[in-house]
Amino acid sequence: MAPQKKYVVEHMEDGISPWVLLEYLAISHDVGGGAQFYLTSLMPSLKKSLPPQLADPEVATTTSTDVIELPGVRELAGQGRVCLLDPGATKDLSPQDAEVFDWFVFGGILGDHPPRDRTGELRKYGFEGRRLGPKQMTTDTAIRVVKMVVEDQIPLEKIEYVDFPELRWNKHESTEMPFRYVKDYQTGEPIMPEGMRELIRQDSNRGFDDLV
Repeated sequence: MAPQKKYVVEHMEDGISPWVLLEYLAISHDVGGGAQFYLTSLMPSLKKSLPPQLADPEVATTTSTDVIELPGVRELAGQGRVCLLDPGATKDLSPQDAEVFDWFVFGGILGDHPPRDRTGELRKYGFEGRRLGPKQMTTDTAIRVVKMVVEDQIPLEKIEYVDFPELRWNKHESTEMPFRYVKDYQTGEPIMPEGMRELIRQDSNRGFDDLV
């Protein structure tokens, strides 16, 4: 049996907002917990005051060091076995990359709106880059897509998405999300972290900068 892949989010925020917490908990659930999910570059003060759900090592491996300092990563990067998910990369991720990469690295908050080049800060390590297509995804969606491609062997072009879904609260109120999501094949709805719709509804009168 092939070893499980490792997923690293290089955290580039001063804190952890409710939005980000829900995303991180969803990622942990999707990839199999703290043995597969790493949060790096946490400010020391943040590392000491993480939300209890995230401080649990069974949920995430958390550290204040950079991704390159994780055990074995520097050596594997030299062998070309660490993938940086990079919107600026020239190649799209493919199922064949399951044989190429052991670690997958994500920069900051992929769901920034408008997008900021957080990934640029990680290119200095020389990781191999791969794209997930042209549209902006939330961090949990990006990791879900990578897992589907490399672990479930589903080509990117075969994954069904919901782009910029409108979440309708009542006859007069709705919120359009400026991201791409994986479509739930049973309901046709975008897959979001548990509790995310409720959070968006509560904060529907606030801007995305306040939310994330």
